[in-house]
Amino acid sequence: MQTEGSGLCIAYLDDALLVLEKPAGLLSVPGRGADKQDCLSARVQRIHGDALVVHRLDMATSGLMLMARGKTAQLHLNRAFASGAIHKRYQALVHGCLAAAPGGWGLIDLPIALDWPNRPRRSTGVDGGKASATRWKPLGKAPPGQTRLELEPVTGRSHQLRVHLLAIGHPIVGDTLYGPADGANRLMLHATQLRFTHPVSRQPMRFESTAAF
Repeated sequence: MQTEGSGLCIAYLDDALLVLEKPAGLLSVPGRGADKQDCLSARVQRIHGDALVVHRLDMATSGLMLMARGKTAQLHLNRAFASGAIHKRYQALVHGCLAAAPGGWGLIDLPIALDWPNRPRRSTGVDGGKASATRWKPLGKAPPGQTRLELEPVTGRSHQLRVHLLAIGHPIVGDTLYGPADGANRLMLHATQLRFTHPVSRQPMRFESTAAF
């Protein structure tokens, strides 16, 4: 549902949490500087003052984002993220043709670290990286020379999907930080699915969103 006058698209709302559709190009949380204060969390908090961040999407990524309402719900959801009990899936368009792995799902298992001389870039080729894993499988129709992928991050490192796909030679279309200049009007990465247990009712929750590319 759309909240009038706020520019927010709220997929679900109750006393414990919100599920929102973040547009590409909008920060999840405030950045440094006066020009980076407009963000999804700030817009939500102007209407729902108890809304608190539990995870974030990159500015260039669109799709489903979860927020807690109140400290108790935030604690429960933070613990769920930390334990891997919240499951996320994404859809991306990547450069090149990527065939299905045996069994359907492939796995990228490469540690990721901040590339200090080139920050905010991350890299799989830097010492001291944290263990990181991403599952992937090809989906249906894609433009020539590209592959549409479903992605499931097993871990939750910054820029993980973008860095892992670059590492296997298939950067995401429209990725101005990690990919080649390709003329795309946005990063072709969308958070399509969230699955978790409700922190209060303990009921299973599932939300899906369709990528616009």
